[in-house]
Amino acid sequence: MIYGIYQSAAGLQVNQYRQEVLSNNLANVATTGFKHDLAVVRERSVASREDLADPALTDPTFDQLTGGSLVAPTYTSFEQGTVEHTGNKLDVAIFGEGFFSVLDGDAVRYTRDGRFMVNADGELVTAAGGYNVLDESGQPLTVGADNSDRVQITASGEVRAGNEVLGKLDVVDFENERLLRKVGGNLLVAMNAEPTKAKATLMPQSIEASTVDPTTTMVAMIEASRAYQLNATLIGLADSTLGRAVNDIARIR
Repeated sequence: MIYGIYQSAAGLQVNQYRQEVLSNNLANVATTGFKHDLAVVRERSVASREDLADPALTDPTFDQLTGGSLVAPTYTSFEQGTVEHTGNKLDVAIFGEGFFSVLDGDAVRYTRDGRFMVNADGELVTAAGGYNVLDESGQPLTVGADNSDRVQITASGEVRAGNEVLGKLDVVDFENERLLRKVGGNLLVAMNAEPTKAKATLMPQSIEASTVDPTTTMVAMIEASRAYQLNATLIGLADSTLGRAVNDIARIR
């Protein structure tokens, strides 16, 4: 009975975690360039198979059972989102693998959100957050306030004002995308990974939509909610049974 309570409690934690991940995905269904997260759950080993387990605590019966569910590190899916035409000259979508380099304070971050604008200082910045967009040399792209109405981005990543090339977007890729971590603001940080030149195709006057499927996400949230409720019910039943075992059986004897 105690074993069942532990298992159901682990089920509560897992499904609460699933709900949090799914809720965050759903909240970003309209966020440009957003990549949805996957709630990863793995089987937990029984205590006797843990590296630090005391051999004296093993039990032949429990050793044959599962250790229950355990939350694994969240995995981000970097699948391609739908490309939508906007007609905005400063919008650009990445088709394929790759990320735009931007400056967040003094730190370089990466994003798939290709909605750009020119700020009051004549700098090319992201429409969401106002982060400076970097060129291939790692410097903020400056187009000049006088060119704000003429500037556009080409399929090669060049930022132009008429026939004048003002710079080129720094579009990079990573050999292992699992080393990228979300840091908020639709930005990613590279964890001990060096960027390389991306071979992605740029699509001007377009943006990449979020990869979140609202219907699938809602169904998964309902499933997680029901699983949470079921585990809560099982804990109540196990607690009631344990209470009867402690009180009623002892009274009969």
